[in-house]
Amino acid sequence: MTEKRDYYETLNVARDADADAIKKAYRKLAIQFHPDKNPGDKGAEDKFKEATEAYEVLRDPEKRGRYDQFGHAGLGDNGSDFGGFSGVNLDDIFGDVFGDLLGGFGGGSQRGPKRGRSLQYNLDISLEDVIHGKEVTIQVPRVESCSTCEGSGAKAGTRPTTCPQCHGRGQIHQSQGFFTMSRTCPRCRGEGAIIEDPCESCNGRGLVRKTREIKVNVEKGVETGFKYQLQGEGEAGLNGGIPGDLFVVINVEPHARFQRDQNDLITTAKVSFVQATLGGRIEVAGIDGTEELDIPPGTQYGSHLRIPNKGVPHYRRSYSGDLVVRVEVETPKNLNTEQRKKLEEFAELRGDSYQNEQGGFWDKLLGRSDADDSE
Repeated sequence: MTEKRDYYETLNVARDADADAIKKAYRKLAIQFHPDKNPGDKGAEDKFKEATEAYEVLRDPEKRGRYDQFGHAGLGDNGSDFGGFSGVNLDDIFGDVFGDLLGGFGGGSQRGPKRGRSLQYNLDISLEDVIHGKEVTIQVPRVESCSTCEGSGAKAGTRPTTCPQCHGRGQIHQSQGFFTMSRTCPRCRGEGAIIEDPCESCNGRGLVRKTREIKVNVEKGVETGFKYQLQGEGEAGLNGGIPGDLFVVINVEPHARFQRDQNDLITTAKVSFVQATLGGRIEVAGIDGTEELDIPPGTQYGSHLRIPNKGVPHYRRSYSGDLVVRVEVETPKNLNTEQRKKLEEFAELRGDSYQNEQGGFWDKLLGRSDADDSE
């Protein structure tokens, strides 16, 4: 993906330039590189789109503030439907910059370049995908420029003609005394041009709906809500306008065995009361296979023990969080006579009180039944 130029550099203004200076700079570039002034010149068209994008951001105090602080990355989530540079309205921009130039760019015609809509795709991934990374192919339905008419809407071999009623302006001006009233041209409906022989593939719209396969590289360490911005993968623009962007929003599905706490993975493991008391080593099921865990002597129920670097990778870092194991100490059940005797001796050595009557507290705690007495 080509790296964007600095917006101030694009408009050739200082970073402390005021709104009038920014508008004047964009106006100069728009006049110089507008597609209507440079038909067939792809380089001029690209410069026009680049300048328009820069002006759209720098004319808005809120967007400009985020851009000054965070650069292009700061435009990824601005509270709009799609974030970033998502709502370029050329009619609004031209009205702001060229409102005093009647007919300079069609005098209000709607056939000027219009940026395509941005799209959002919600992508569900597994915890394993977060840990290992994965390339995912998604199916995105979107509007694209008609390949038959190359987006013109006119049948192959023909092209739209200038509206004879408004002469391409898209508006009709009527003078009444000192006032001049404007209204949308009824002949071309504000387009400024008429398609007399429409393209059969798109019925004159210049756009068709298709489903495209797009590859998304899901990086290690992403989390729910993470957003990828794929520039130019949204819907096609009108009349040579730049396409919108595609925003892929990540949703990490819950896992059956692990909970995620930032970059740590949390799981549980059962140990016997002997292992908890004397210590030992057990095997724990990790995300990538079995891990060994040392149980310190005197481990209590609910203790959290860590296996370093076996959790979730940090985003774009070379290290990971930990595998956190919550210990559950198992109480033995159905002790035989010898096991019970040894445990009672242990309790007496410690001075622990217990009930040894049949069906008493100790029997209930250990799960002893009447049948055990017959052993």
